[in-house]
Amino acid sequence: MEDKIRKFMYGRYGPDELYKFEFILYIITLFIGIFFKSKVLSIVQLLLVISILYRPMSKKIYKRSNENQKFLKLKKAISRQFLNIKRNIQDKDHIYKKCHKCKTTLKLPLPSKKGIKHAKCPHCGNRVTFLTLKYQKIEIIKK
Repeated sequence: MEDKIRKFMYGRYGPDELYKFEFILYIITLFIGIFFKSKVLSIVQLLLVISILYRPMSKKIYKRSNENQKFLKLKKAISRQFLNIKRNIQDKDHIYKKCHKCKTTLKLPLPSKKGIKHAKCPHCGNRVTFLTLKYQKIEIIKK
């Protein structure tokens, strides 16, 4: 049986990140559909099921790969917006701010007391506002 499945799937695209996202989105819409009955939601579920079944079985590998690459670029752009929030939650000793002029991420000292302070971006010289009273060296994390 496993050999028959392997032969059937030969030359087909198979599951990828977009497939996994669509599957999770389908599960979420399924749970939402339990509480709210809607024709629009049913149509969205139907389209997701068709896509979930079609994408891994497709022999147009180049097109499916391009679709997945576009999805990964979009996912990276969205997750990049929340990176400093994640860093601020994880790192208890520093605050991460982005310079609005050159988009450099700055690692600033954790404020010991409440107060608005300003730091100079070492890359472009722009003034960055943050809360702290300590003076420490500013590190550039990523340009």
